[in-house]
Amino acid sequence: MTNLSRLAFAAALLLYAGSAAAQNAGLKPNFGSVDLRAGFTPDPYTVNIVAGGSVDGSRLPGSCTGHISEAPDFRVSYTAGSLPLAFRTVSASDTTLIINGPDGAWSCDDDSFGDGDAQVVFRQPRSGVYDVCIGVYGASATAQAVLGITETP
Repeated sequence: MTNLSRLAFAAALLLYAGSAAAQNAGLKPNFGSVDLRAGFTPDPYTVNIVAGGSVDGSRLPGSCTGHISEAPDFRVSYTAGSLPLAFRTVSASDTTLIINGPDGAWSCDDDSFGDGDAQVVFRQPRSGVYDVCIGVYGASATAQAVLGITETP
């Protein structure tokens, strides 16, 4: 094998390894999706989720943490109004939130909802798709969690 062939092979392995352990917002969500409009009821809208996975959230842009699945856990198509939009986790385990918003930016949180639960608040939310991942802090494990979506943070 020539040096050029070795280099090409090594580059291909790195690309494959990097893509195999990445979050992919284009995949079908693990626990469904919902269309919400400003003023939605019931508020909060809740869904049961199994949080966690094998993808290290710290590999994403921003200050993300926790282990998540490759696909989003839940997808929200939101039509904004004048109210803020908040996403919260409730779990017996230490959970994190990683959200890819309509503008393509990543928003992350660990523990701001208290007692190991996470919260991300969009004070002036945009209309569009929010791909939500609930992570488990620490080792690559899973945990039962509830995702709450509210306009009254």
